Amino acid sequence: MMVGFGLAVSPAVNAANSDVATLTVVSQKAPHMLVLDGTLEAVKSATVSAQTSGRIVKLNFDVNDLVPAGAPLLEITSKEQGAELAAAEADYAKAQALNVEAQKTLARYEKLFPQGAISKGTMDQAIANAKSTKQAASAASAQVTKARESLKYTVVSAPYAGVVTQRHVEVGETVSPGQALLSGYATDKMRAVIQVPQRYRGALIKAGAVKVTLADGREFDVTNPVIFGFTDTQSHAYKVRLPLPDDTPALLPGSWIKARFQVDEREITLIPQTALYSVNELSGVYLKQGDKFVLQQVRLGETRGNDVEVLAGLQAGDVIATNAYQVLLTHPVQQ
Repeated sequence: MMVGFGLAVSPAVNAANSDVATLTVVSQKAPHMLVLDGTLEAVKSATVSAQTSGRIVKLNFDVNDLVPAGAPLLEITSKEQGAELAAAEADYAKAQALNVEAQKTLARYEKLFPQGAISKGTMDQAIANAKSTKQAASAASAQVTKARESLKYTVVSAPYAGVVTQRHVEVGETVSPGQALLSGYATDKMRAVIQVPQRYRGALIKAGAVKVTLADGREFDVTNPVIFGFTDTQSHAYKVRLPLPDDTPALLPGSWIKARFQVDEREITLIPQTALYSVNELSGVYLKQGDKFVLQQVRLGETRGNDVEVLAGLQAGDVIATNAYQVLLTHPVQQ
């Protein structure tokens, strides 16, 4: 006997006076989940650029290295910047000395002017000179700060802890401000990114939550999906970002994930997994027809706990054995 798609079936088993437990197949409503593919990406990723010119004398990290926050990534020659700082400090010292002298002169003139010892023109000149030297000292101080920062730029530090993904320069290469040096991403914050077709945008908003499944089986419930307010120019789908918990280990950007959320409800048929009789890649159940059990092929869907969804092969009202192998053990069949 053959039942559907060539599944070889043993002869029907007599169900008369049988002690095999049975159940009546019923359909029930269940959430209809939309399953989409997505990828992981780092929330923080950046390319560090040079902020001063010079020649690279040391590279402390390479591609795939784990970098602590604030660690020096590379060093640039600092002789020119050091000389500029020394010159700026000398100019500041000179401007400060002239300012001190001008302020003291003004203080003396302010005492003598009421006594008529100095002229109004001399007094006005002293006031102007005091203001000018004060501003000059401030400008010289700003130049010192600028030169000091320029010297700090010769050591490029990591803005946050992460992994180096690309190196754009080599030791001995001369760089200029704005030139890319190293690229990387932070490992502490990750998110999943999916593309949601336009017709499901409303369902996603209504669902309010998305279940993300990683390739290694880990699952996360994301309750705060970020839906872009515009569609992709090529796919015409909405980009959705799904933030994942902080400091989740072993998350790698670019890894594939599965995301699912409810779009509506549908009728499904569930049977216990014990009711299945499997032969290689094909599955069947023992269907009660009159006083006999007949092996009926079924097409299966998702597994839900101890039950499995039947997509085809059964309909509501059918009576099946709850344990397929109990049928064979209780009523062995001669081939």
